[in-house]
Amino acid sequence: MTISRAKSTTRFPAEFILVAAFNPCPCGYRGDPRRECQCTPPQVEKYMGKISGPLLDRIDIQLEVPAVPYRDLSAKRAGTSSEQMRAAVNAARERQAARFAGSSTRANARMSSRLVREHCQLDAPASEMLKGAVTNLGLSARAHDKVLRVARTIADLDAAETIRCDHLAEAINYRLLDRTLWT
Repeated sequence: MTISRAKSTTRFPAEFILVAAFNPCPCGYRGDPRRECQCTPPQVEKYMGKISGPLLDRIDIQLEVPAVPYRDLSAKRAGTSSEQMRAAVNAARERQAARFAGSSTRANARMSSRLVREHCQLDAPASEMLKGAVTNLGLSARAHDKVLRVARTIADLDAAETIRCDHLAEAINYRLLDRTLWT
């Protein structure tokens, strides 16, 4: 972390994961099937305009989390267990450790732009998909690299050597706030 003041700049070691949340509109009910949103499009636009674009650009994964219906909360469905998820994550981390052996980088999230170009090669269809996302969503260079880092991680979780279109599509879908939210 770097703190800059008028007369000096100090750098402190820091590593953290930021998890943030906000309502979809001022009343909080936009998109809720159980309640009607009372906000007008200009109100939603003004509300969303308060969120710093440069801050959002630095957030790797952006998701909308809708309200969960009671029937889903009370259902007894078998999902991925904690043990299964832990095993998949540990295997993905081992792939990353092998990939970055001999360097100071330890995880996909810490790849420099040079390492992104080296380890996130795309085939022609995936490259076209990313080109379309950059063009249609207006992704910045930073967001472009974040999408590739996340896609590389999704591929690692899938035990895939290469980033496929399905990995890339999932990573692009995690850039929800790069889209217009009030339409």
